Amino acid sequence: MKIFIVDAFAGRPFAGNPAAVCLLEGGHDSDWMQSVASEMNLSETAFVRKLDDGFELRWFTPVFEVELCGHATLASAHVLWIEGLVNPDQAIRFHTKSGVLTCTNNDGLVELDFPATPAQEADPPAELLDALGVRPSFVGSSKFDKLIVVESEEIVRSLKPDFGKLGQIACRGVIVTSTSGDPKFDFISRFFAPAAGVNEDPVTGSAHCCLGPYWSERLGKTEMTAFQASARGGVVRVRVAGDRVLLGGRAVTVVRGELDAGGGDA
Repeated sequence: MKIFIVDAFAGRPFAGNPAAVCLLEGGHDSDWMQSVASEMNLSETAFVRKLDDGFELRWFTPVFEVELCGHATLASAHVLWIEGLVNPDQAIRFHTKSGVLTCTNNDGLVELDFPATPAQEADPPAELLDALGVRPSFVGSSKFDKLIVVESEEIVRSLKPDFGKLGQIACRGVIVTSTSGDPKFDFISRFFAPAAGVNEDPVTGSAHCCLGPYWSERLGKTEMTAFQASARGGVVRVRVAGDRVLLGGRAVTVVRGELDAGGGDA
């Protein structure tokens, strides 16, 4: 079966967030998918299977399956369009653990229609702030992650978390964010998920389902441009529409190959 590595939320190779995309030819069990994801050892491996009314899409980190992933969804849509499996003018419907997600293509800019996951203010665990070494101006919890808001971009960029301690926090990951000092961007962020086998994720689309509602309310905007300040970096277009968040980004295929491993009894 065909497998790809795609740099998502990037306009050039070797930037943004790499995701593996595996096009399934039949049924394969979860253990086999997890083994492939562990072998790929990227922050996310997506498995795509054709259905009558769209595609089934599942996402795996190197250690477990997740309910929502932005960059691997973008990568999957990009592969289906670029490989000619779906007409570029047609929207793609993905059936996922987070419901039906729709992707559209606007001259290479992929827009993902995702559920909003707003954060509710919460008292931070002492070990969380100790692991980050920051004094936040706001702490919240979303459906998946902890949200930490700090005073400046400099604090976000200079963070050196204790990943051993951070991996003990009971959540998928930790988002740290601030407004941006660059006029091209409304806000910046970083995302840490050592419990998921990813110390720092280069660009995290699903984190912007939490960041979008937070910054929309505070900045008085429904359309924003965000930058995730990892070593690779990536740009995410964010549009908040009620209980949905539209995420826009580009993608580049860097590897095309064939997966020779066996099927569901692996």
